[in-house]
Amino acid sequence: MTASVASAAKVDRRSLRTQLMLRRALAEALNDGEDLTRITVAGLTDRAGLTRRTFYTHFKDIPDFVEQVESGVLADIRQRIDDVVATNLSSLYRNIDELEPAPGSVELLDYLKRNGELIGALLGPGGDPAFGQRICAIAREAVAGRMKTGIFPGVLGTFFDYYLSYVVSAEMGIVQRWFATGLVESPETMARIMTVVAFVRPGDLYGKPIDINVPEYGMKLLGLNVRAPRTESTDTREDIDG
Repeated sequence: MTASVASAAKVDRRSLRTQLMLRRALAEALNDGEDLTRITVAGLTDRAGLTRRTFYTHFKDIPDFVEQVESGVLADIRQRIDDVVATNLSSLYRNIDELEPAPGSVELLDYLKRNGELIGALLGPGGDPAFGQRICAIAREAVAGRMKTGIFPGVLGTFFDYYLSYVVSAEMGIVQRWFATGLVESPETMARIMTVVAFVRPGDLYGKPIDINVPEYGMKLLGLNVRAPRTESTDTREDIDG
């Protein structure tokens, strides 16, 4: 290894260490009750044991730092969500029959838990409200195309849009609950819970399942011409059936 290569490697290691220290300091500050909007460069660097000059070597300001941190985490999450989405229904059904979680789900949840201090802080009350929304957007984008493959045409459109919103928000709600309760359950346990919850029907927990002909119901909904009532301010009625 030449002197220049060795020097560059040393700088890269130092830069990585600096960024890890700042990430840890951010998580600690948020978990200690500080609000993201009130965090300062001085306060963050004091926690990290770094100088402000070191901070400004890597970031313009706190918003730039937070954006870079979140973008890195979101890129990792996107990669793991793509792995989950890549599975097919046959594999999923086989895993459920064998009491196994959906392929790729353990790896995703393991990543979340390993980075739980930071991710939990960003999702928490003092964190960034947009962070959870960005995770949902990533999941929605990744899942949407895959879910439409082979789907009955009658459930596309408005019905499918709301169904997709329901699925993504429900799974995100489980993840947020997991963080709120201290990540007690293992990624393997949570992966099994999330895999099965998606298939629980109304009444299943009481031994009285309700079977619904979803394609027929979806087509009936899409065939309705549901309109908003007239108001004094407008004569326009809006279709909401897509």
